[in-house]
Amino acid sequence: MGKRIVILGSTGSIGTRTIEVVRNLGEDWRVVGLAAGGNWRRLAEQAREILPKRVVIAEERFYHELKDALKGLPIEVSAGQEQVESLSAMGEADFIVCAIVGARSITSVLRAIDAGKDIGLASKEALVLAGRVVMSRAKEKGINLLPIDSEHSAIFQSMQAGDRKEVNRIILTASGGPFRDWPVERIRNATLEQALAHPTWSMGTKITVDSATMMNKSLEIIEAHHLFDIDASNIDVLIHPESIAHSFVEFCDGSVIGQLSVPDMAMPIQYALTWPMRSKCIGNHLDLSAVGRLHFHKPDFDKFPALKLGYEVADVGGTAGAVFNAANEQAVEVFIQGKINFGEIVDLIKRVLDRHKFKSNPELEELFELDRWARQEIIKCLQTY
Repeated sequence: MGKRIVILGSTGSIGTRTIEVVRNLGEDWRVVGLAAGGNWRRLAEQAREILPKRVVIAEERFYHELKDALKGLPIEVSAGQEQVESLSAMGEADFIVCAIVGARSITSVLRAIDAGKDIGLASKEALVLAGRVVMSRAKEKGINLLPIDSEHSAIFQSMQAGDRKEVNRIILTASGGPFRDWPVERIRNATLEQALAHPTWSMGTKITVDSATMMNKSLEIIEAHHLFDIDASNIDVLIHPESIAHSFVEFCDGSVIGQLSVPDMAMPIQYALTWPMRSKCIGNHLDLSAVGRLHFHKPDFDKFPALKLGYEVADVGGTAGAVFNAANEQAVEVFIQGKINFGEIVDLIKRVLDRHKFKSNPELEELFELDRWARQEIIKCLQTY
């Protein structure tokens, strides 16, 4: 039952954990391709360890360093975004894990779909940017697009307790990040160091900032809307500080089915790889008696305006998702650079959303153009701050 796997974004937290999961699954499982953005040293370490057939570094300036680090090994080395995308269609691969952060994940996902590869998707942006295009093409090609992030994996697993037509609503859980107990004004003036102090998960810088603003949950609302074909009005969010219950599905009879586990990405990664089967996992088992209590409460939209904005974007659809995602990526980047305050991230995003020319049924190229426009517009907005 083993598979041959390509990991896009192999040096990040998801990619690294995927390698560990595959190693534990046994000899029938093999990673045949790795791609990373610019961390050529870590990519070289991974390649020397598992000996894939191909490795790709997206940033071409690191090609020679990577090539020299893998000299003498039977590994094909290449560089550039086009080569990353071509890895998605690698003939030897059965399954593509897409853990690339940002809008650039979309072309790789579409290449994998067109090549007939099943996909484990950890990149929220692919569906936020172009969910209608991606899901329709996956359906047309008969591709299984399996969620890897913990919340959507929990929903996917819970939905198997009934028929899709019997689903009443989805309940996404959120840790609330480091600011869940802070007052509004203190949140607005939070530092980068404070935003990166996530109480539960260990993630990359951009994703951790998204968790602090709760933008990650906004993106997940849009993603769930496309992935499970459900209206945003039927998606609720609950703050759950323990991060044990990863999400729920409520069925028409009132039954609520959820998936609980310790906060470890090994489990959703492995379920995507082995679905519809389950195997022993390297993740720790949950001891509810040790946890003692689980808490849930509604989020405060005044504290987390990104969440309210996410519902609005999911509701209107069209070009809004592409602008929302790109504006967020750029706004987070300028916050990391110290050019704006934490509270100004969402202010900037809303300004750019309000300025864009909305279209309800855009083509893919129009979405990519809006992605570029929104990033430039964030910079223009900075000049008036």
